[in-house]
Amino acid sequence: MLKADGIPGRTVVCDGKEYLFFSGTAYLGMNCNSEFSSYLAEGMKSYGTNYSSSRNANFRLKVYEEAEEQLAKFTGAEAALTVSSGYMAGQLTIRAFEGAGAFLFAPNAHPALWTKPADFFYAGFEDWVSKLKDTISPHTSTELFIITNSLDPLLAKQYNFDWVTSLPVNRKITLIIDDSHGFGICGNNGAGIYSQVKRAENVTLIVVSSFGKAMGIPGGIVLSDKKTIGLLKKSPYFNTSSPIAPAYLYAYLKSGKLYEQQRKLLYGNIRRFRSLADDTHLFACFENYPVFYTGQNDLSDFLMDKNILISSFAYPLPEDDLITRIVINSDHQPQDIDLLAESILEFKRGSQ
Repeated sequence: MLKADGIPGRTVVCDGKEYLFFSGTAYLGMNCNSEFSSYLAEGMKSYGTNYSSSRNANFRLKVYEEAEEQLAKFTGAEAALTVSSGYMAGQLTIRAFEGAGAFLFAPNAHPALWTKPADFFYAGFEDWVSKLKDTISPHTSTELFIITNSLDPLLAKQYNFDWVTSLPVNRKITLIIDDSHGFGICGNNGAGIYSQVKRAENVTLIVVSSFGKAMGIPGGIVLSDKKTIGLLKKSPYFNTSSPIAPAYLYAYLKSGKLYEQQRKLLYGNIRRFRSLADDTHLFACFENYPVFYTGQNDLSDFLMDKNILISSFAYPLPEDDLITRIVINSDHQPQDIDLLAESILEFKRGSQ
């Protein structure tokens, strides 16, 4: 296992050796962005490095409500809530409804949404959707909670949610979607999936997400209607936990144009890579998404010999099969992508 000497961006130094870095989840490159860092430094002058108090205390910082109002406006949700991590966003939501009805899990659901390990299973998403009506049928008298990811970031598959409009209209249904790997880059201007899901009035939508992947904020978010967000604010998971460090939310509020700029750079880098690598037919991908999955696990070692580091590890359990992917970010330069593509073409020729 390689060990890095510093935070990765377009490159990473591991054990004294520099590699081009095509891995990780910092899709917009915010973790190494100097402008974002300057906003963060400004925020720390006002708010310090951390704020370890309950959000429901009798003293509150306005920046939390300001950021949540901006998130709601950005995503099209009625209300938003910020918490300390994406995992906390998922667990806060799941635990708030535990025991209130039947939980129906989609395949490959993110661990943040699990109530127990048995909630996770492997299957095709489309096949699960095709059987959902039969899955729902036995649960005739309870509220339904349908729990799923917004997409598959491992195999680089986009999910279609048209099926939501076909859910029973005479049942109380809550749809909980983890959008951790879509928020910030997918949807309208990176606003994620919330406004993309069409549904009947009997379906309550809750979207949970990491704030720390594309957006570079160490925290998590929950998006829903005002009633649901109000309910979550009463949860002990929210009352007793520390919030996001407020300086990061200050930086988020200052970075609207920066996020737009970084998305444009990312989309340009994705297009460049696809124009050079699509003809190899080695990768699963979809439009404007920076992850490229391949079943050729030996590509990882081949590229490492050329000082290019990509993602290749077992997930979610150590005994699972390797998942090998290339991840593009906003900081990659044209020459980085060209070298990556040239190396992949060389791999392709050698494997024929």
